[in-house]
Amino acid sequence: MNDTIISISDLTKIYTMGEIQVAALAGVSLEIEEGEFTAIMGPSGSGKSTLMNILGCLDQPTSGSYLLDGIETSELSDEQLAWVRGRKIGFVFQGFNLLARTSALEQVELPLIYSRASNRRQRALEALDAVGLGERVHHTPTELSGGQQQRVAIARALVNDPVLILADEPTGALDTKTTDEIIELFKRLNQERGITVLVVTHEPEVAVHTRRTIYLRDGLISKDERRTGRVAATPGGGDTGNGKLICPKGLLCPYAAPLSAQPDGYAVAHARAEEVGEPQ
Repeated sequence: MNDTIISISDLTKIYTMGEIQVAALAGVSLEIEEGEFTAIMGPSGSGKSTLMNILGCLDQPTSGSYLLDGIETSELSDEQLAWVRGRKIGFVFQGFNLLARTSALEQVELPLIYSRASNRRQRALEALDAVGLGERVHHTPTELSGGQQQRVAIARALVNDPVLILADEPTGALDTKTTDEIIELFKRLNQERGITVLVVTHEPEVAVHTRRTIYLRDGLISKDERRTGRVAATPGGGDTGNGKLICPKGLLCPYAAPLSAQPDGYAVAHARAEEVGEPQ
């Protein structure tokens, strides 16, 4: 029997806007087991971005329980959440979130620096090789295509051997062919390495490649659809919420710990991102 990686129970998130309270999540409960490849879908305002922020330990729920790999996260301090993010979760975002003048190798080493890991260079090289970029380790983002940049981001997510890959609209900035290639990479990593992958997407053509799709509407799960047998073949083969951390360059930096928890020489000033627009 597989271990349960994600277990949430009666999760709520209430945003207060003046005298108005908005329930972005209204009591969500679900479990995701080790090795699952799952999509979360829903229209704007359904609560999927809020749920992703909480699952990524970038925000805290108003009430309810969230266990990640057996760790109750709902009442952890900022420093404790930073530890969980750095060691348990690999993040992949729509905009890649790569440093402009930094090589692919150095990009992938970044989470290892924050976690004070040893043998950083070799581990980063192995992660880049796993996503097919072993020959482009010294290239900067401007020397890479959009698909290659997203592969760097996936290697960065893999390098700390997380229990969960959390991908937020990972193909939203890519063309159809490159989207197929990235989804095929996620499928391969899931099947060959048994990595638990959770994709937040609004694209049905992406969700159809997963083995499970969870649909959100009005802050609740409206449908939980599991697929049996073979998932769809890939043609061609092969929002800012509360609590996200940003680095001085304005890039979302989920691996950045609070200053007090960062290793000497690698302190990254960060600020709480302000809520922008209505919660989703």
